Amino acid sequence: MNWYAIKSIYLFEMARALRTLTQSIVSPVLSTSLYFIVFGAAIGSRMGEVDGVSYGAFIIPGLVMMSLLSTSIANASFGIYMPRWSGTIYEVLSAPVSFIEVILGYVGAAASKTILLGLLILLTARLFVDYEVLHPVWMLFFLVLTAVTFSMFGFIIGLWADGFEKLQIIPLMVITPLTFLGGAFYSIDMLPEVWQKIALLNPVVYLISGFRWSFYGVSDVSPVISLTMIAVFLIVCTAFIAWIFKTGYKLKQ
Repeated sequence: MNWYAIKSIYLFEMARALRTLTQSIVSPVLSTSLYFIVFGAAIGSRMGEVDGVSYGAFIIPGLVMMSLLSTSIANASFGIYMPRWSGTIYEVLSAPVSFIEVILGYVGAAASKTILLGLLILLTARLFVDYEVLHPVWMLFFLVLTAVTFSMFGFIIGLWADGFEKLQIIPLMVITPLTFLGGAFYSIDMLPEVWQKIALLNPVVYLISGFRWSFYGVSDVSPVISLTMIAVFLIVCTAFIAWIFKTGYKLKQ
């Protein structure tokens, strides 16, 4: 394992985040804070409990997950797209590093930034809503696993995209709608029975449900199923990236 290569890529990507601190960290935290103010403090104080949890506290896992998904995808996709766009990706491909080491560098940096953002949002939520974490270890595990998995997915998007506009298509047109429909602001048990079954086809439901369970011990689906879904998606993303590096698809063209 070429740890020097991994360290170089990782530190370069982390330095890029520090150069764009407002865009990478400050902006997502402020945006999520607006949700806490509107839905948590203002509307939440006038609503009843959901599954025995105050509405303001109930939406915290969903809001964190919403920011987590979009940020991890954006960090990873932009991180690998820029070397492709500028042509410096060929320096990486010609270096004595394997695709695993490239992934560890780029995805590791994207996941680290996303985890940091998630923790900052949780700290910010304390200013607006009182909440407790029932299973802190599982909460961190879900946080890390989701950040890594969707950073891998973002890495694939960055390899697939052939223009800056394509970097935004899937996050805006797919991920954001699925998050809003995935129980970020409500429990799917509140839906009619038919729509409950349809909602289970949404993969984001399992992410939010498992993360919410780590906070309050309540969930729409079993946390074991949630972990299994995330793990399967991680394996699929890893296999697809391995195929890309093996065939050179979108890399050597």
